[in-house]
Amino acid sequence: MVQGMTGTVRLLTGIQELAKLMKSDKVPGKDYLIVDVRDEDWTGGNIKGSQNYPSQRFLTEVDDLVKDTKDVPIMIFHCQLSQERGPKAARVYEETCNALHDTNHDVRVLQGGFVQFGVSYKNVSPTSYFKDDPELVENWREVIW
Repeated sequence: MVQGMTGTVRLLTGIQELAKLMKSDKVPGKDYLIVDVRDEDWTGGNIKGSQNYPSQRFLTEVDDLVKDTKDVPIMIFHCQLSQERGPKAARVYEETCNALHDTNHDVRVLQGGFVQFGVSYKNVSPTSYFKDDPELVENWREVIW
């Protein structure tokens, strides 16, 4: 868990939990939203349906994000590794919601970030545990990875 000033942001236990959510009957943008806060490292691939809010501009855009997602119950944040930018953005988002007395969100951080998710679901090696899945990763550029 990531402690914020006004609450707690939960970690998704792993990439399989997100993949399961994405393949469920839940609707992205309505039932959940994946927020990718990578900056220039966003090039090369992304989680399908995620929205990019670069960390360099996140503080100036968080109010609009809160307004635009007021009815989205699950918010999932990540960056490249989800060690700094993703958790910080999730905490700032939650604190902004709480300041506006909008506390009906489940705010989470994708453990392992895009590196773990993207490589796992785009690795087409015969020994790979996961399979290449275009329903989960898009805009993949092998040359970057």
